[in-house]
Order: sequence, then C-alpha cells, then structure tokens
Amino acid sequence: MKSPQALTLIVALIFSVAIYLLASSNMFELTSISVAAIAFVCAFVAPLIGKSAQNSNDSDSNVTTLYVGNLPYRANEAAVRELFSAYGQVQSVRLMKDKHTGKRRGFGFVEISASDADKAIASLNDSEFQQRTLKVREAKERPEPAAVSD
Repeated sequence: MKSPQALTLIVALIFSVAIYLLASSNMFELTSISVAAIAFVCAFVAPLIGKSAQNSNDSDSNVTTLYVGNLPYRANEAAVRELFSAYGQVQSVRLMKDKHTGKRRGFGFVEISASDADKAIASLNDSEFQQRTLKVREAKERPEPAAVSD
C-alpha cells in the first residue's frame, strides 16, 4: 500500500486535473472565484482522505513498540529507522531527549509490524551498532501515575 503522503498527493493531483478540465471546458461556466473555492475545499479534502487511509492501514496491521536501549548518543532517527527496516516495516522511531538540555538520552522506541517484531528483537538484541551493544525488547506499558490522595 502507498504511504499516506503519496495517497494525499495522488488525490490532490486528481482534484487539480478535474478542476482544470472543468474550468477549461465550455460545458461549465466557472468563474475564477468558484475555481478558487473548489481548490480551497479540495485542499482540505485530500489530507482527510489521506488520514482515513492511514487509519485503515493502522487497523489492518498490528504494530508492536520496541524499546531500544544503549543507543549511541550520536545516533539519529534516520539511522535507527534504517537499522530496523532490514527486519520489517517501521512505523515510527522516537529517540528520547533530556527536556532541559535537549541531548539524546541513549534510548528510544521503534514501532514495527507485530509480525516482524520477534525477528528484529532476535537479530538486534545484543548486536553492535555504532560501537555500542544494543538492548532491544518489547516495550512495557508505562504505568499510570498514582493519584495523590488527601
């Protein structure tokens, strides 16, 4: 399946061609204001179609979140995505940063297809990446903070 961005672009192009054909044909008398209004509406419709396609893709394929520890501080999202892409379809990569300094903290999370998660864990856990030994496992759900009682 195409990415949501590609689908949005395709839908936008289809709308653009349709508007051009309608505006250039003598069958419909469109003023520049009505063409602008149609283009404005299409600009909002295309992303909505792309989002609904992305949501249907997410429901079709289960995603597992993996914890990736002992990452090199110089590693970026693109490098981690490339590493995990060899083992399956990567949905997202989030590398954690210190909120005060903005520096990477040496761990992150990778969302990967559930069917590929075990293969990625088996292959990448205790493997060397940029001179560091990675720790890869399924991420644990973060516990809800306990409510403070009076």
